[in-house]
Amino acid sequence: MLKKPETLFVLGYMLLPLFALLSAIVGLTMILGGNKIPGIIVLVVVTQVFAFGAFFALRARKAALLQEPDAGE
Repeated sequence: MLKKPETLFVLGYMLLPLFALLSAIVGLTMILGGNKIPGIIVLVVVTQVFAFGAFFALRARKAALLQEPDAGE
């Protein structure tokens, strides 16, 4: 399922960047609300996990698209 280019497209371009944006908003809200340490953890760790996840999904999609014509022959 995670080898299909369509699934990787949705993950890389839509879901993971959206989750990164939402976690960044949550982290900034926590920092501004007074929870500085948990806010920084959410902002630095969770946001970066989603951002790098999107990057790796796009790389996997590119690799899957490059292999696709060979599999059909």
